[in-house]
Amino acid sequence: MLRRTLVLSVILLSSLFSTFVIAQQNVPVFVSGQEGHKSYRIPAIINLPNGNLLAFAEGRVDHAGDYGDVNIVLKISNDKGFTWGAIKTVVDYDKLQAGNPAPVVDLTDPAYPQGRIFLFYNTGNNHEGEVRKGKGLREVWDITSVDGGLNWSAPVNITMQTHRPKQPAVNPAYNFPEDWRSYANTPGHAMQFNSGKYKGRIYVAANHSAGDPRPAFKDYRAHGFYTDDHGKTFHLSENVNLEGGNENMAAEISKGRLMLNLRNQQGHVRERYIALSDDGGQTWKDQHFDKHLPDPVCQGSLLTIGKSWGRAVLAFSNAADTVQRNNLTVRISKNNGKTWKKNFLVYNRPGKGDHAAYSDVVKIDKRRVGVFYEQDGYSKIVFTAVKWR
Repeated sequence: MLRRTLVLSVILLSSLFSTFVIAQQNVPVFVSGQEGHKSYRIPAIINLPNGNLLAFAEGRVDHAGDYGDVNIVLKISNDKGFTWGAIKTVVDYDKLQAGNPAPVVDLTDPAYPQGRIFLFYNTGNNHEGEVRKGKGLREVWDITSVDGGLNWSAPVNITMQTHRPKQPAVNPAYNFPEDWRSYANTPGHAMQFNSGKYKGRIYVAANHSAGDPRPAFKDYRAHGFYTDDHGKTFHLSENVNLEGGNENMAAEISKGRLMLNLRNQQGHVRERYIALSDDGGQTWKDQHFDKHLPDPVCQGSLLTIGKSWGRAVLAFSNAADTVQRNNLTVRISKNNGKTWKKNFLVYNRPGKGDHAAYSDVVKIDKRRVGVFYEQDGYSKIVFTAVKWR
C-alpha cells in the first residue's frame, strides 16, 4: 500500500512538473488588441535579484505602425515566467511616441544596496523616414525604480549627453556639427559590467543616422553610451565602422572587454556584425561579420549568462534566416562568442511571413534562459524557457 502511494505521488508530481514545463512554452505576455493597445512590439526583459522577471514592450494604441501614440508597458512575473501580472504603463508621452525600452539593474550603487532599475527610452515627434530627412527629433530619457518596477521616478532628459542632433529651431542647445537625426536604443536590455576595470559601468547600445539619407541606409551607424556614476553623467562611444550599422546589443566578455552584435541595415551581407572593445565600449577593434550568425536584417539579442574556464558564456537569439523573419534560434557560446556550438530552435513556422521577429534573452537560472519574442506576424509577444544545459 505504501509503495503504491509513493508511486502515485511520483506520477502526480511528474504530471504537475510536465504541466509547468508546457505552461512555460510560448506563454502569451502581450497580445495585440488586448489591454488597451492595438499592437505590441519591441520586447525587452530583465531579471531582478529576487528572481522576478520584468517584461517591457511598446504598447501601440491605435495601430501597429512604429510612429504614433506609443506607450512603454510592463508586466512582472514572480514565478520564472509561468504567469504574468497586470499590465502597467510606465511611460506615456501623450499622443506621441515613447519606445525602445532598454532596462538594466544597477547592482553596484551603495545608495541602493537592493539594486535600482534604470529604464532608458526614446521619444519622437515624427516618422523615422521624416526624422532622417531632418524633419523631426528623437530624444533620450531615463526613469528609475527602487521597488522592483512597481513605481517609477520622474523622467530625466539625457539627450544632450547621449545624442548629437542639429535642431536649433527646436532647442538652440541641439546644434551639434555631427547632425545626428534618427536615434534608437538597442532594442532589448541594456547591461552592466560585473567585473574588471569597468565594474559597475552601465552601457546602452544604440544607433543613429547622420546627415541626409543615403542609399541602402548607409547614413546609419551603431554606437553606445555609458555611465560610471550611476546615471549622474553619460558619455558617448565612438561609432562602429559599418555603414548601415543599426540595432545592436552589448555584452561583457572576458578580461573586461565588451562585444557589440549589430544588425546590418544595408542587407548586402545577411549576417550579424561584431565589434569588440578593450576599453569598456569607448572604442572599437576587430570588427567583422560572423558567418555563423545568419540574419534576415532584423534585431537580435546578446546576453552574458556565466563563465567557463575564465571565458564568457554568451546566449544569442535571433531570427536565424537570411530571407524572412522566422526560425528563431538561441545559440550558446562558451568562448566569448568565437564559436556557437549549442543551438536550440525556439520557433519556426513554415510559409511566408514574419513568424518570429524581435527577441530578448534573460537568464532564469544556471541551466535555463528565457526568450521573450514577437510571434506570428507581430500578433503577440510570448515567453519561452530554453534549457541549455
